[in-house]
Amino acid sequence: MTDKQQPSSSGELPFALSVLAGIASRHDGLPGSAPTVPSAPAGVARRQLTVEEYVAGVRNGDRAILARAITLIESNAPAHMAQAQAVLAALLPYTGGSLRVGITGVPGVGKSTFIEALGTMLCERGHRVAVLAIDPSSSISRGSILGDKTRMERLARHPNAYIRPSPSGGSLGGVARKSRETLLLCEAAGFDIVLVETVGVGQSETAVRGMVDFFLLLMLAGAGDELQGIKKGVIELADALVITKADGDNRARAMAAQAEYRHALRYLTPATPGWKPPVRTCSALTGSGIAEIWQEIERFRAEMTASGVFAARRREQARDWLYTLIDEQLRTLFFAHPAVRDRLPALEQAVVEGTVPVVSAVQQLFAALGETQPQPTP
Repeated sequence: MTDKQQPSSSGELPFALSVLAGIASRHDGLPGSAPTVPSAPAGVARRQLTVEEYVAGVRNGDRAILARAITLIESNAPAHMAQAQAVLAALLPYTGGSLRVGITGVPGVGKSTFIEALGTMLCERGHRVAVLAIDPSSSISRGSILGDKTRMERLARHPNAYIRPSPSGGSLGGVARKSRETLLLCEAAGFDIVLVETVGVGQSETAVRGMVDFFLLLMLAGAGDELQGIKKGVIELADALVITKADGDNRARAMAAQAEYRHALRYLTPATPGWKPPVRTCSALTGSGIAEIWQEIERFRAEMTASGVFAARRREQARDWLYTLIDEQLRTLFFAHPAVRDRLPALEQAVVEGTVPVVSAVQQLFAALGETQPQPTP
């Protein structure tokens, strides 16, 4: 242990190191969240919890069991997936009560700082806030830093907050494949506000739009042509735009950007019928504008609930989720099929070399599936 890693006078490791240790041990790393199920000795596997223990622990707000339940649903092991679905089925009646807010923006816009300011304000008002922070996975190593807790130290220490870093797994738009199930677990654990932070790499935030009630887009001012800073398609998904870092010398630029975006939004179709996306400015460092942004989100919930749009969006998202999972499962079954595994390498090579058209290769693979199907008995 280096000098910088020495325990404090109370015997505790510095906060960032304790968080990283918690992530490594699959514990959420938060104060006051010691597991009720005793940890196994080093080198000995922990006892697997039953479905009933998972359900009771999550419903009782046990953070250690909640963390283990999330790890369970993130697992791709067949036995874990079966148990995870049993846990989710038992908890489903206790879900749906939170306000789900997606937050995205280009790297450097200040997403983590903004979420910490907003989340801390909400916690101090008595809300229970869960933050699902999606970290980008390396396309080479599949590794992920999972450092959001170290960037939200004040919020992570609040007893009403729960932060779950999760790797994106390389999925489009930076959304972890199991984020929806994680969101449901947090709702069942009693969190009434769920903030979903995305990578914001400018690919596609459609997946985020499909799992939240309100989609918030953070923007930077003074970074060149404002309307070239992010794709038009992402702006069209947003229920509100926020110009961040509106303080000091940057405040004037933020106000100018606000006016430009307000003008631009007049020519775009709103993401939510009957709602005109507002454009706000804020400073997460000073706290200016944070309360006003939350007022807009609450106004959105009230108006859209009254009009029926809120409930309709939830139903549409559930249906879309169903078909998304069907597509994923069909893709998995296709590539796992013996006939496809046998023929795909040669066909792939032929396509790369230009000797077989792509459409022909696909048709041959699907024809191979039909050839291996059992014939009906006359």
